[in-house]
Parts: sequence; C-alpha cells; structure tokens
Amino acid sequence: HRSDPVCASCHRVMDPLGFALENFDGIGRWRATSEAGTPIDASGELADGSDVDGPASLRNALLKRPENFVTTVTEKLMTYGLGRGVEYYDASAVRRIVRGAAVDGYTWSALITGIARSVPFQMRSSAP
Repeated sequence: HRSDPVCASCHRVMDPLGFALENFDGIGRWRATSEAGTPIDASGELADGSDVDGPASLRNALLKRPENFVTTVTEKLMTYGLGRGVEYYDASAVRRIVRGAAVDGYTWSALITGIARSVPFQMRSSAP
C-alpha cells in the first residue's frame, strides 16, 4: 500500500506512529518479534522529520510539541462529545480549550473541563 501513490500520501503520515508502537501486540503485550518470528522494527520518521524508534522516542517527539498533540486530542474528544465532526467554526473553541489546558500544564482534567464548558458542547443538540 505504501508503494501506491493514492495510499502512500496518508500512510507516510500514519505509519511512523504505528511503527513506533509495533512492539505492542493486539492486546497490549510487549513483544520483541513478530508473529513470523522476525525482529520488530519500531523505527520511522514523523511528518515533522523527527526520527522515532519505539514508544519512548515517540513520547519524546510528541512532548516536543505539546500544543499540537493536545489540539489533536481535543478535536478527537470533541468529535466524541459532540457526536459530530469538528468543523471550521469550532476552531476558536478548540484554541480556547488548548490555551486553558496549557495554563494547568495540559492536565487531563483541564482538557475535559474545557471541552464541557465550551460553547459547541453546551450548545449541542440531539438529532431529530
């Protein structure tokens, strides 16, 4: 799939994250070899050019840009909480939530509270 240009455009971004976590099997157990018995290669290059080689280096790469990571987490949590995708008109709310979470050191509770207090969350409606 990575050799197909249609697929490769997305896989270039997604695969390094998955490769860095490849040592975990389907239920989260650590493994050094694949099902075929070959050593796990957990290396990859993130979209920003950072090299990763396993979960610890992935963590370090994400921590270098906490606002990017927290913004993505906020958008995914809002998608779940709103029951719809995050749209362009939600961007200011996402920025406010991330800025508020930054003040508290990006704690999980600050993020969840920020989402719950946001206008999109407060104004959501159920489908007819």
